[in-house]
Amino acid sequence: MIPQLPLALRWPRRQRFEHFHAGANAAALAAVQALASERGAPWVYLHGAGGSGRSHLLLAACQAASAVGRRAQYLPLATMSDHVAALRGVAGSELLALDDLGAIAGNREAEHALFDLYNRTRADGNALLFAADVTPAQLGIELPDLRSRLGACTQFALKPLDDDERRAVLKAQAASRGIELDDSVLDWLFARHARDLGALLDLLERLDQASLAAQRRITIPFLRGVLREDGQESP
Repeated sequence: MIPQLPLALRWPRRQRFEHFHAGANAAALAAVQALASERGAPWVYLHGAGGSGRSHLLLAACQAASAVGRRAQYLPLATMSDHVAALRGVAGSELLALDDLGAIAGNREAEHALFDLYNRTRADGNALLFAADVTPAQLGIELPDLRSRLGACTQFALKPLDDDERRAVLKAQAASRGIELDDSVLDWLFARHARDLGALLDLLERLDQASLAAQRRITIPFLRGVLREDGQESP
């Protein structure tokens, strides 16, 4: 029996197009938006380091497709134990987003399952959206025909936001919550905390809740206290 595919009907609220801060990735964003909403749009292959927004764009595409009445599914291959069953069990999706494609590289049966899925999806007039950390040529796919088909997709190298862009996003998100983040707080945070934008936005949400509960401004001592409570800062 094929396990129920995750996130088939509901999509994380924050991982939507309006919350994707494009920076140098505006062309990739536009291509994924077109694929989510337009039948016949070119298939897209995204690649980039962790924190570059790959999964965000795939989930946002599924949400946007669902919002206009298209059936969408998201397969996070790195977290799935039976890749062959998952790939062969997909049916009825007008948009299918396959994340962490490198998880099947070198698995002969899984590669053939994806090759068949690719051809079936193309014949049905539906769409595939791919994401991995490297290009198709670097992925380690052993099946030549599959490697060729992945290479024929429109490819985008996603670039993480730089520190100035992350700071601007964090300040804007804080301001939307009625929070003023001083530059000294941001300096301290960026020197001592993970700079992945998703992690920073998760921390901002935690700080918002903690500051409301304590009725305190977010200062460096307050920030240290919250991180200490979360086990992210030494006493």
